[in-house]
Amino acid sequence: QVQLVESGGGLVQAGGSLRLSCAASGRTFSSYTMGWFRQAPGKEREFVAAISWSGANTYYADSVKGRFTSSRDNAKNTVYLQMNSLKPEDTAVYYCAADPRHTYWSHEYVYWGQGTQVTVSS
Repeated sequence: QVQLVESGGGLVQAGGSLRLSCAASGRTFSSYTMGWFRQAPGKEREFVAAISWSGANTYYADSVKGRFTSSRDNAKNTVYLQMNSLKPEDTAVYYCAADPRHTYWSHEYVYWGQGTQVTVSS
């Protein structure tokens, strides 16, 4: 069982930055693919970013490529999402997810956090 807790969300002006963190419980964190997803009001949840167990491979949605960066610290059981040049359309609840498979952009992650709100004002 893996429990995920996101933090770092908040209100920021367009063009600003935020760094989300996702702390995971469990001794097998380092073997899990980690993903970030978001859901805006009235919209379906969408893939944002994913990072392989080693951190060597990262994947991003076209809408955030070049602005967002995912990283992980397996010693701290934590994955990060650095978000720069934020836009109002980035406003959403952001979720991290974990899976022992190479899930990456698929929504079929086994474990999900509770989400953290990110609001970008224009």
